[in-house]
Amino acid sequence: MTIPTQVSLHGFIATAPELSFTGAGAARFYARVGIEQFRKETDGTFTRLEPAFADLVMFNKTAERAYSRFRVGDQFVASGYVHQYDRDSDKRTVEQFVARRIGHDCARTRYSVDRSPTHQPDPPADQMAVTDTSTAVGL
Repeated sequence: MTIPTQVSLHGFIATAPELSFTGAGAARFYARVGIEQFRKETDGTFTRLEPAFADLVMFNKTAERAYSRFRVGDQFVASGYVHQYDRDSDKRTVEQFVARRIGHDCARTRYSVDRSPTHQPDPPADQMAVTDTSTAVGL
């Protein structure tokens, strides 16, 4: 069996994230992201180059969650795909990375994980069915 994979991208949030909504009402996250680049030198060291920049977009609930959690400078790892389209205004082909999943880069970000169960509201007491548990049946 082949392991299913997706394209990934890691970098940093370079511009303030924007949250907008499509004509159909779906949330859309947009940010310009930077991708660090290095060149390996003949002596084995690495030289930092200027970062490459790209557009990052997400949609629906992922977009809403990312908008509330990501700020300029945050390091991230995302999986998704590259989408190319022709821009009408200048007849240019544009690329953007569409993230299906995104998270902070744990190799470069300090954070804590909240593993407490999500709080579910208690149902109203007048709508709860109470059963008699005093009688047990044994086999």
